[in-house]
Amino acid sequence: MRKFPAEFDNFLSPAGRRVLDGNSPLAGALADPRRRFILADGLLDGAKIEAARRLLERALLPHLARIDRPIPPEATWDMEADYDELLPKTMRVSTATFERRRGRAWDAAAATGLTAMLRSASFRQFGERIAGRALARSWGIQALCYGPGDYAGPHNDHHPEIPAARGGYVDIHLTLAAPAVAQQWLVYAVSGHFSRVESVARTGRLTAYRLPLWHYTTPLVAKRGQAATARRWVLLGTFLYKDWGNTAR
Repeated sequence: MRKFPAEFDNFLSPAGRRVLDGNSPLAGALADPRRRFILADGLLDGAKIEAARRLLERALLPHLARIDRPIPPEATWDMEADYDELLPKTMRVSTATFERRRGRAWDAAAATGLTAMLRSASFRQFGERIAGRALARSWGIQALCYGPGDYAGPHNDHHPEIPAARGGYVDIHLTLAAPAVAQQWLVYAVSGHFSRVESVARTGRLTAYRLPLWHYTTPLVAKRGQAATARRWVLLGTFLYKDWGNTAR
């Protein structure tokens, strides 16, 4: 693969196309107030997923920015009472954000067609099918790359300072994992407890979130002797609701 398909629907398997057409149990899944997270396999074309992962390794990997946010010492040593700790969002991961159309990461993503695919009308339509409601015509896109030991600590992705997001929004994540990845887990909260665990290390796996949702991603583990090539790519879209005045709690 030299370029991503121009439209997201060309990245889909027949099962994924059924979601897009509204002929799948996943259609409207996140409209159910009891569901804030879904995971599905088989929605993406397997051959295209692997070819896309190799393309990302060649074209985008050298231009990623590194995020390294450890637990700050003051989270421990500034405490004044027992069991009163507050943990800010911690993480270690490589990323490319595409909010600004400049920089080597943007150029590489544009040259490979990645940004065009993630900005395509069929990607928003796919998000609408899963969300079960209309989504705004502009949305955020990003690429993440987890290597051995990379993780994202507990967080909820709530943005009360953004009026259009404070009532909730939807994230769609596409996983492209190298064969050298042994494991990585997503842990999320149900009824106030971190009680659900799902593997996110399987390539082609799609996850969707109705945010805010408390969750974290465990450190990626490589297969023995394969740390150099153990990477999990995540391509994601962040979609606000078109009628954001109506909250979606």
